[in-house]
Amino acid sequence: MDILQYLTEKSLVLIPALLILGQIIKGIEWIPDKYIPLILLPFGILGSVGLNTFCADTVIQGILVTGAAVFGNQIVKQLKKKEE
Repeated sequence: MDILQYLTEKSLVLIPALLILGQIIKGIEWIPDKYIPLILLPFGILGSVGLNTFCADTVIQGILVTGAAVFGNQIVKQLKKKEE
């Protein structure tokens, strides 16, 4: 299944923006890493609504771009890990 077929072109710009925002949040010591995806979710939804008209599809776009950003970040992390 290709997640990109469900995303609109307008929403794709949010993925790198959320990745950068996630790195900024990661630098804040008092926020545990496990909460970063939950913090990014409203930003993804609001960003999607800001780029498109407000409807259920736009909210789903926000959820999908947040998922793509978090998933992409985890892929990079896991591929950098050394085998034990």
